[in-house]
Amino acid sequence: MPKSFLIDTSRCTACRGCQIACKEWHELPANKTKQRGSHQNPPDLNPFNYKLVRFSESLENGKISWYFFPDQCRHCIEPPCKGEAEGYLEGAIIKDDKTGAVLFTELTAKLSPENCEAVRAACPYDIPRRNEQTGLLTKCTMCIDRVSNGMLPACVKVCPTGAMNFGERADMLELAQKRLAEAKKTFPKATLADADNVSTIYLLIDEPKKYQPHAVAGLSGDLSRKQFLARIFGPLKRPLQRTASV
Repeated sequence: MPKSFLIDTSRCTACRGCQIACKEWHELPANKTKQRGSHQNPPDLNPFNYKLVRFSESLENGKISWYFFPDQCRHCIEPPCKGEAEGYLEGAIIKDDKTGAVLFTELTAKLSPENCEAVRAACPYDIPRRNEQTGLLTKCTMCIDRVSNGMLPACVKVCPTGAMNFGERADMLELAQKRLAEAKKTFPKATLADADNVSTIYLLIDEPKKYQPHAVAGLSGDLSRKQFLARIFGPLKRPLQRTASV
């Protein structure tokens, strides 16, 4: 059965345990960082950080509000990145039928830098990052090795507050609705971000734009949000165009 994450931002304290657990499990090297006047570090996703707790703050009517957003791949139901990559090299990006995990394979190293940028541009959440040394595209793997052996993803395992949740998709959707109903009692603007189209469901307690620019799939031109989502997440079919770098 397909799996899903539920990330409840109303319970996130930005401890960054999930970010560190992801890094440790995947044995990713350290990034050189510096104090930039923000809790968020490193400044963005990169080939060595598949997960990043984003931090933003808002000042309204003299009141400061903090927003924490554990950013990662959404494992889209119909992944636009896969549709784009198939136009260059079939099998570079696959979707695991059992879990629903969207996975970048070693074939992504055969894509040209331009192809990789196109794959990144196809993602409405700006997730894929290219490792300049290996050429590989990188992102969250849904801890497919752990999940396939009956274990929780590393980020979920270490979360101390219940912000990170993982399980059968139907169960996560049910839990999301219960959490949403509870959150709305305190936060009337609470919403579920693109829940019908992704396997990483976020519960947001305020307007998505207050979290980060890619919290939800954006609007495009005069299209309604429903039309935009249908266009982005509809199956992408394009002629296979093998590049010289393959």
